[in-house]
Amino acid sequence: MEVKPTYLGTMLSLATVAFGLLAAGAWNKFIADLVGRFLKNGSGLWAELLYAVVVTVLAVVIIGHLSKLSQKEIGPKS
Repeated sequence: MEVKPTYLGTMLSLATVAFGLLAAGAWNKFIADLVGRFLKNGSGLWAELLYAVVVTVLAVVIIGHLSKLSQKEIGPKS
């Protein structure tokens, strides 16, 4: 039985997204617990703000590095 390359590409994409969401959920819990560990109980709003800032900074740094890596591998857009 022959498997079409488009089928394999689609399955790879779906598996990548599924595991990416799983990893994101794990990191979400870890960062939330880490922020909660450093703040007192009852500081819910401040904890959420700090959590949002930490996640935003991480996202910007990671996406920036991935973008630079992509430009090195593929080259800049014309």
